[in-house]
Amino acid sequence: MALKMIQHGSKEYEQMVALRHQLLRKPLGLQFTQEELAKEKDNILLAYTDDDIMEACCMLVKVSPNTVRLRQLAVLSGLQGKGIGRAMVQFAENLARDNRYHKIIMHARKDSIHFFEKLGYQVESEPFIELTIPHQVMGKEL
Repeated sequence: MALKMIQHGSKEYEQMVALRHQLLRKPLGLQFTQEELAKEKDNILLAYTDDDIMEACCMLVKVSPNTVRLRQLAVLSGLQGKGIGRAMVQFAENLARDNRYHKIIMHARKDSIHFFEKLGYQVESEPFIELTIPHQVMGKEL
């Protein structure tokens, strides 16, 4: 198992996009646009792989000089509940600290709020609809 940063446009990035599509977009009947994917070249792209199989991923997006946004956390079906998501979030937090960010925020899906609360994140907004489903802004000081 390996937690690592990956490069935009690489073979690993293609696996990342496929995993995110399968778990996050396809169930909502949505696709990624080329414009969305092109914007990701400036993000910190993170992967959890085992024997070159992408099992989880997420990304960090700069919001301000002090704040980064965690986006698109996905863990392969069948592996959820095994600590991989927690490992991904902790890896993202450590990289954010290493890059001198002081806070992580996210738009958490309603069904994942409890998971993030267990990791020390707090709800910072009222519910809102994004990509057709309820979300709330959550944040954590690093």
